[in-house]
Amino acid sequence: MFMVSVPKRAANCPSEYNVMSLRIGRRVMRSIFKLLVPLALFFISMWGVEANAATGTPQVNFNALDTLWVLIAAALVFFMQAGFGMVEAGLVRSKNAGNVLMKNVLDFCFASLAYFMFGYAIMFGGNGPIVGTSGWFLSGATSAAEGIPLEAFWLFQAVFAGAAATIVAGAVAERMKFHAYLAYSFLLSAFIYPVVGHWVWGGGWLAQLNFYDFAGSTVVHAVGGTSALVGSWLLGPRFGRFNANGSSNPIGGHNLPLVTIGVFILWFGWYGFNAGSALGASDPLLISRIALNTTLAGSMGAIIAMVTAWVRFGKPDLTIALNGALAGLVGITAPCAVVGSGASIFIGAVAGVLVVFGVIWLNKIKIDDPVGAVPVHCLCGIWGTLAVGFFGKAAMGAPYDGLFYGGGFGPLGTQCLGIIACLGFTAISMWIVFKMIDATLGLRVSHETELRGLDLDEHGLESYSGFQIFHTD
Repeated sequence: MFMVSVPKRAANCPSEYNVMSLRIGRRVMRSIFKLLVPLALFFISMWGVEANAATGTPQVNFNALDTLWVLIAAALVFFMQAGFGMVEAGLVRSKNAGNVLMKNVLDFCFASLAYFMFGYAIMFGGNGPIVGTSGWFLSGATSAAEGIPLEAFWLFQAVFAGAAATIVAGAVAERMKFHAYLAYSFLLSAFIYPVVGHWVWGGGWLAQLNFYDFAGSTVVHAVGGTSALVGSWLLGPRFGRFNANGSSNPIGGHNLPLVTIGVFILWFGWYGFNAGSALGASDPLLISRIALNTTLAGSMGAIIAMVTAWVRFGKPDLTIALNGALAGLVGITAPCAVVGSGASIFIGAVAGVLVVFGVIWLNKIKIDDPVGAVPVHCLCGIWGTLAVGFFGKAAMGAPYDGLFYGGGFGPLGTQCLGIIACLGFTAISMWIVFKMIDATLGLRVSHETELRGLDLDEHGLESYSGFQIFHTD
């Protein structure tokens, strides 16, 4: 760790560059509120009325138990936003904690509106090979789950969209402009994530090839992790993170108890994430198996990550163990419904190793990911999706038997094709999105803002007030 001396004038007032950046940001936001927001709200209200009229007629074929389970699961996944917020806030410095939390709050707000307006239609508006084309603003939309009302099914899918967007917040923490982040969040939730979701879950071309991702190792986690990788690469590392000789300077988080609480919240919500993806409680054996596999993989991921770090670095690191638990949970998300308990333990173990060496790999290529979002969500999401091709069982509901159960290399090839297609599309799309945002709004805060902290310069607040700030002349 190192100390940075901030001149008194710079600490008390923004620099000329920062003033100009703030003025541009304010002008952009004023233009949006004056011109676009009233118009958008008008059209949303009109489309919303039509959507309600189209879907509000009571139907007798709704399954009350399944609907209740989907709503409970949606609430659990929504609660994961709090977990993401705690993890990310705890792993950054205190001067940036409020900014990270603000991004997490607005992530879900923007994601839900974006998914209501455009995302659901693209994802579930027909079974075309590339995108859906109907159900904008939910007008005329139908539920893709039998026996589940549209509103309940939409909510469950919307919280997934919010989770995918939130993954990026930690990877770009401490250096990305707030309004630039909001623009990214809306675009990912409205267009990019729904396209991948349509390919896999909406009857698109990958679904027709029997690509299998039960709850989103690729669709949610690897898409979010790939977006995090592109964003952190384009932003560049935080000031002082890497040295010219290639060595790195770890920048520790400010509150590990907060991180630990966040991981437990995420784990708790994961039972809704995975078991809720059964879209009903009519098959008790299925959701019970999913819950068991989720528990075993998360537990093994934490243990193996801890042991790997202990052997590699000489100490059992808490943050690595916590990320190991998340890695195991990400890894089991795709195959949780179609593998046995033994396979889930092995999947979690491999994920625990991957997350440790993923952090080492990022350091070697000088990509700064403050929370480990890329190793946890991208690398382990890829592994979990591949695991279906190794361990999946047709008797449990998989479209095929995996390689280790006599299915040959065909299923594994299908899983590889799906991963390459989804993540390739995401990487290219997010590169374009981030470049467009950088050219218009700007991606990165000024050097002075980064030193002072985003809480003060971007939000005018401190997460922990009451401290005396000393400045040097």
